[in-house]
Amino acid sequence: MGTKRGSSRMSVLFERLRKLPMKVKIFCGALLALCALVALKFTFTSNYYYFIASETVHVIGIIALIYKLFALKTCSGLSLKTQELTALFLAARLCCSTLTEANIHTVLDVISLFSTLVVIWMIRFKLKSSYIKDLDNMKLYFVVVPSAIVAVLIHPFTHHWRVIRIVWAFSLYLEAVSVLPQLRFMKNAKMVETFTGYYVFALGVSRFMALAYWIIQIYETGGTYLFLAGSGYFWFLAAFLAEMVQSFILADFCYYYMKSFMQGQLLRKMPV
Repeated sequence: MGTKRGSSRMSVLFERLRKLPMKVKIFCGALLALCALVALKFTFTSNYYYFIASETVHVIGIIALIYKLFALKTCSGLSLKTQELTALFLAARLCCSTLTEANIHTVLDVISLFSTLVVIWMIRFKLKSSYIKDLDNMKLYFVVVPSAIVAVLIHPFTHHWRVIRIVWAFSLYLEAVSVLPQLRFMKNAKMVETFTGYYVFALGVSRFMALAYWIIQIYETGGTYLFLAGSGYFWFLAAFLAEMVQSFILADFCYYYMKSFMQGQLLRKMPV
């Protein structure tokens, strides 16, 4: 009874939100984001914690996804190509992190990469029969090749080997567009499975944490943070734009997810 009553209240809330004018929806979303930024600003005493929180949420999202895969015995609604892109940028970032930093970020990247490889293994082998390959039809080179080209052109200037700097930039650019196959998959399917929605929502929260760092730094430095001398010309600007691109992609997903929920196209339980 409690679950049904709670679900009914949520449905009423979403129905009221759906009826609001678009300008009001945009204003409410912007106000919510601003409040979240202010809360993060006064919560985190060091800028270091923004990326720790971002990577931690990412790890939680992947682990929750693995749990759902084992529990539901199906990978329907999940893009294998997004998982492969995720493994690729994590592996690239892990190589750079191991050679340059080897700190808590490295540990979180190891956990994320291992968890992502488990998801890939389950989709390719254990749950292969429920994977809808025809809907997962985005060509990987459409995102991998442009990311590599931009990484060669724009990367940080540090004391590390140039190859490491290029690979680091490549991992950042690829991460920004890695969720595109998942979004394409859902739009091809014209519906969103619940556990997929939760996973991408966790990605959205993760990227918001990272984006909050950039926005606060830009605000506190009056914009000069984007053009710090010795950082590779437009490297900081390119990194910020990459974060913005991923945020817009995930915002598009959230909009599609909410739209599917309101139109009854959200699948809460998938067939085995």
